[in-house]
Amino acid sequence: MRKGSNRARICLACVFAALFVLQAVLCYASLPNAHWPSADGKAKKQNGGLTIDASHADEGYIMVKGPKTDKRLKFRVKFGDQTLDYDLNGKGEYEVVPLQLGNGNYNCTLYKNVSGKKYAQEGKVGIKANMADPNTAFLFPNQYVNYSPDSPAVLKSAELCAGMTSQQEIFDTIFNFMKTGFVYDYVKMVTVKPGMMPDIDDCFEKRMGICQDLAAVGACMLRVQGIPARLMIGNLENGMYHAWIVAIVDGKEILFDPTAELNAVTKDQEYTIERFY
Repeated sequence: MRKGSNRARICLACVFAALFVLQAVLCYASLPNAHWPSADGKAKKQNGGLTIDASHADEGYIMVKGPKTDKRLKFRVKFGDQTLDYDLNGKGEYEVVPLQLGNGNYNCTLYKNVSGKKYAQEGKVGIKANMADPNTAFLFPNQYVNYSPDSPAVLKSAELCAGMTSQQEIFDTIFNFMKTGFVYDYVKMVTVKPGMMPDIDDCFEKRMGICQDLAAVGACMLRVQGIPARLMIGNLENGMYHAWIVAIVDGKEILFDPTAELNAVTKDQEYTIERFY
């Protein structure tokens, strides 16, 4: 009986594995304009505990990892007079970091927490970006707009926009889906912890989220359709810290604020940009 049960469990596991592979294959086939990151090792740089695979810097992203550690890791990117900071996972696994500030030299530094609020430098690497189209950076998943081929939002985008070729029609379809299919999470708004990243899967499954979650879902659904979408972070004119989307549809920028469409903030306010991903 035990052997038979084991065989049944193994067979069931094989079925689920096959279904997962099939789902991924169908997703790739139904999203011909989707872009997926990879670490090919063709332009790998290491210094201290920092490893960067810049094989696709010309497409607007790098793959970054630090050492496996239970200490906090901070990854800092400097481009001219601009600085962006990221938290790395500490698992020793690659994460996608966009080169969203355009063509030029990016100075990348890894820091590891040593005690309290003190950090020590773990490695430093320079990367040069030379993209044919800087908007390509906003077609890939990254730390802030984090998804994979089997993410529910990705699969829904494929379903909703199947057969569409017009970027405007695709944008309108996703816009209306977000506007009618989601609600704003007022509880999370007052309980969210500082530094928490957007959670696309959780927001999509609950059909509920705060501004950064809603913006990340919308950006994800647009990106896999080949429409560049920036996740913007900054302030509204009323002083509220906020996140929204700027999509590039047929070469034109369109501001899309899912939170405003859900009437959780007032429309037609002035937006001040702090950073974008």
